[in-house]
Amino acid sequence: MKNLQMSLCLAFIFLLVACTDKEKFESIDDPSVNKSHASPPGETVTLEASYWTFDQETYKVPAGDVTIHLKNKEGFHGIIIEGTDVSIEGDGSYHTTLEPGEYKIFCSIICGTGHSDMTATLIVE
Repeated sequence: MKNLQMSLCLAFIFLLVACTDKEKFESIDDPSVNKSHASPPGETVTLEASYWTFDQETYKVPAGDVTIHLKNKEGFHGIIIEGTDVSIEGDGSYHTTLEPGEYKIFCSIICGTGHSDMTATLIVE
């Protein structure tokens, strides 16, 4: 009885797949369909983290909406930006609104002997 039920179930699944409109799935690749994802408004800044250092000592952005990207080039890092709600672990992004000022960036994941020296500054103008 179980074999009969299994056979009927498989036959039903096969029938569903065979009757599916193939063109509905092909339309996913239709170039006329707009697949773009809207980026958040405002400025974007990318920080690249390597062993015990960021790619720049200072980053500058205008005040307002900012998207911050963290890219790990070597090792595994995260960041927090003092005085803000920004916290990213690993490769990732964070969108926030920043007021003018100077903000300290710290690596938030212990990454070795030079971890405590892994800092940078974000200047918001």
